[in-house]
Amino acid sequence: MSITLLEYAPSTQNQRVIGYEVPGEEQPRIYSAENLLSDSEMDQLIWSAYRQIFNEQQILASNRQKPLESQLRFGQITVRDFIRGLAVSETFRSRNYDPSNNYRFVRMCVQRILGREVYGDREQYAWSIVLATKGLQGFIDALLNSEEYISNFGDDTVPYQRRRILPQQAVGELPFARMPRYGADYRQQLEELGYFQGKGAVPQYLWDWQKPPYPKAVRLVGAAIAYGGGALLLAGTAAVALAAWGIISL
Repeated sequence: MSITLLEYAPSTQNQRVIGYEVPGEEQPRIYSAENLLSDSEMDQLIWSAYRQIFNEQQILASNRQKPLESQLRFGQITVRDFIRGLAVSETFRSRNYDPSNNYRFVRMCVQRILGREVYGDREQYAWSIVLATKGLQGFIDALLNSEEYISNFGDDTVPYQRRRILPQQAVGELPFARMPRYGADYRQQLEELGYFQGKGAVPQYLWDWQKPPYPKAVRLVGAAIAYGGGALLLAGTAAVALAAWGIISL
């Protein structure tokens, strides 16, 4: 018996406010395959789908899902199926699902797939239960099969951040791309494994000269070599200067 989605109350957000403004540069560009597209237009649609699901920081040649792209170009799958394939791909799993806890991952997917911010903790709890009980595939299917997704994007439109800016607001919602793909808890795990130590991810002991991790004898030998080399270099420089002034000959 599957667990039904926990009920949650929608809150007032930008995308739930009816707008009458004239579309401009601040409004999102909509990419749709409803009409027959040229090759260049299809390229733009595919690029927009990658940017929406992976974000620009993860758009790498190695992350492309070429079989899915081919199926979309030849009309074998819809744009919604293409979005589904990207969201359940191993690349998306390893770069977004694995480094995040369930709550953070739910928020990320609601932003990227439904095109809005979560309504609150209760919605995060509701979708987290779906993720925990049905797995990644079942969770993504539930989002893409939801009435909200179908009514806003259907089978042919790439999801986008809906109504980020309202005319009467001085500042609109931040783009969802600003949200890092992992939070402080995952960063803490990386730090415990030895990452982010010192400057530029260099181990701290290389910067902490007061506590070198070498035996005392080795440190003394190293210091002697360093001082001896410095003295020899200074003597050579002085000899060249004196020879240049004719005081000595080399």
